[in-house]
Amino acid sequence: MEEKMLERLKVLYRAEAPAVLKRLLVLLHAYEEKLPKRAFDFSEKDAVLITYGDSFQQNNREPLAVLNDFVTEYLGDAISIVHVLPFFPYSSDDGFSVIDYREVNPDLGSWDDVHELGTGRTVMFDAVINHVSAKSREFQGFLKGEEKYRNFFIVVGPEFDISRVFRPRALPLLTRFDTNRGNLDLWTTFSTDQIDLNYRDPDVLLYIIDVLLYYVLHGASIIRLDAIAFMWKESGTECLHLPQTHAAIKLFRNVFDMVAPHVKIITETNVPHSDNISYFGEGNDEAHMVYNFALPPLTVHALLTGDGSYLTQWASTLQLGNPKNYFYNFTASHDGIGLMPARGILPAVEIERLVTATEKHGGKLGLKDNPDGTQSVYELNVSLFDLLSDPNADEPMERQVHRFVASQAVAMILAGVPALYYHSMVGSRNYYEGVERTGVRRAINREKLGLERLKGELSERGSRRELVYSALTRLLRERRKHRAFHPEGPQTVLSLHRQIFAVERQSPDGGEKILSIINLSDAPVSLQPKFRGRVDIITGTTLEKQIDLEPYGIRWLRGDGD
Repeated sequence: MEEKMLERLKVLYRAEAPAVLKRLLVLLHAYEEKLPKRAFDFSEKDAVLITYGDSFQQNNREPLAVLNDFVTEYLGDAISIVHVLPFFPYSSDDGFSVIDYREVNPDLGSWDDVHELGTGRTVMFDAVINHVSAKSREFQGFLKGEEKYRNFFIVVGPEFDISRVFRPRALPLLTRFDTNRGNLDLWTTFSTDQIDLNYRDPDVLLYIIDVLLYYVLHGASIIRLDAIAFMWKESGTECLHLPQTHAAIKLFRNVFDMVAPHVKIITETNVPHSDNISYFGEGNDEAHMVYNFALPPLTVHALLTGDGSYLTQWASTLQLGNPKNYFYNFTASHDGIGLMPARGILPAVEIERLVTATEKHGGKLGLKDNPDGTQSVYELNVSLFDLLSDPNADEPMERQVHRFVASQAVAMILAGVPALYYHSMVGSRNYYEGVERTGVRRAINREKLGLERLKGELSERGSRRELVYSALTRLLRERRKHRAFHPEGPQTVLSLHRQIFAVERQSPDGGEKILSIINLSDAPVSLQPKFRGRVDIITGTTLEKQIDLEPYGIRWLRGDGD
């Protein structure tokens, strides 16, 4: 393992690598005996809830405790993993501009609340390690000229060629700050309040590894590397997906394999699919899991058009060389629906159809700067429920709910681990007040929910929230009973009908097969009786003749049939 670590460090620091390795080993030794010793692997029983620490609120209680109550009372065994978005003190971007990596935001609760949330379930922590807040101790020390932080951030001079740098935002790349060394231009990928860390300084790398191990000490079994594709910068390049970035992630993997082998790494890289899956490395040396970023736009496209051709064709390519590699299958999150992952899969005219639907349904568009000075749509900012169903259309609520539940079922049946955003679990709509109050487009899908009011809505039979919640928890609980949905089991994507998305899953030992069929359209579909004899595990009925699927109908068929 030490040889592997040295290999990674040579990519980053060349001749300095042996000295950096010595320091790293001292750090690992200091943690080794303190870190929890546990086993953790993904199984068919796993599903993730994506949530902020304060997504659910009640009176004057600490939000993390309220979150724990909601998960325990309303989700129970339907959810096994809770991904808490950054719960640290922050200055902007809803938590993604971290002031202090080692403290829980006191407005949310304490480390005791985080530990309680992890009792009986798995917790995913966010590692926002591309940048820190301008109000952080590290950056304030840099501004004052403290030697410890002198090289912590990236000072960009005229000799550094930034002409090809990929921009994920329509904001300046560099920000000028007044320091004790005069005015300096610093790298700020995401905003003037989020200052990129300088990983060319080994002190920064070791500091961050210390933070990651601290998270494990506090119960993290999964660590999400936020915006990790941007972490290393080289003059004259896009400063995206650089070899040094991959080497650093592989080093993190080596660190965990040595002192905390139960910990899983997930990379968040909202980029075209081929670049995204490159973070699996050789299959056993980099990320354990990657976000399946192409899934949200392709699923939305299929359900808006009633045509699953693009979704089916793409899904048929999702074959991984190592069964221990996993897709994080999601359709909505705290961010918008990224369009970059769909480019090259959907034609430009179909992507424009998604943009048009977003605007028609009351959503907003996130823009990015292009190298030629133009701007293009980077993401769709809209609640998934409203993107799939026009809020102004005269359409029965039950039809809208069935369409929405079908979108979540797509994520549940693909090989990998399904992840549901908290607003998806309860069928939330566009939150215009948040956009108006903050001026932030992404706020349209980040509303905080009062728990008492939510409970009332969930108890109202036939309401939008109750229908969505009941359907999704029922599917999740059924899914966890069947080894065919194990993330290490093989899958076969079938092309049965243009309006159908069909995936056959098989348990790792081959003992169980389930064919999942979803009608993506608003018209009924009938399939020929070649599946006769299979049992629909959702309804418990045995197929005696052809399959008749109502609009947005879902069938999970166990067995081989005829």
